[in-house]
Amino acid sequence: MEIYKGEKKRKFIEENAIGHLFSFPIEEYMEVHEYRRDDWIIQEGMRPNYLFYVIEGKAKIYITHQNGKVSLINFINESEYIGEMELLHDVYYTKGIQATTKTICFALPITHYRKKLLEDTKFLRELTKFLSLKATNMAAKYSQSLAFPLENRLADFILQTADRGVYKEKHVTVCDYLGVSYRHLLYILNQFCEKRYLLKVGRNYEIYQYDALHSLAKVIENK
Repeated sequence: MEIYKGEKKRKFIEENAIGHLFSFPIEEYMEVHEYRRDDWIIQEGMRPNYLFYVIEGKAKIYITHQNGKVSLINFINESEYIGEMELLHDVYYTKGIQATTKTICFALPITHYRKKLLEDTKFLRELTKFLSLKATNMAAKYSQSLAFPLENRLADFILQTADRGVYKEKHVTVCDYLGVSYRHLLYILNQFCEKRYLLKVGRNYEIYQYDALHSLAKVIENK
């Protein structure tokens, strides 16, 4: 993880201003954090010291169950918050957040901003919209397994998780997230390779036909 300093920080903040989301000047203590793929933005069970706002990149949300099984439960994309539930609740079990690609976030130190944020009606109005959309998307995800074939859901998943055109997710994680058998997943992946949507390179898959995957994923765009 890298924390931007000096001119690099100033230029990034200037080019990606988010002041319109708040009623007070936000830049004084704001930091810029850059994470590499697989870096942990937040460790599970540890309350974050920052409220993050994603400017570039993608991340995954994980939770560990009582039996020790780790499950992927959702994704975080650009223009979304990380750590908003911890900001709102004094007691909240923090999920693990891991960068899927190079990810750059604005990081607002909770110690400096919590009181102001919780009193800022403009910020709270925007946060309410974000949480409402997040809840709607989560509900839609659970209905997709009944409404759409695996081809569509896997295409969407590959596009969500690929890093610079390379798909590297572990099959067991994908099976758990999509609610399918290992055998069914391999069958569809092999079909994608036969149709030249993907090219298998070692243990990974390179996306060869983005348009084909986008066409399949588009079917569930109203998720």
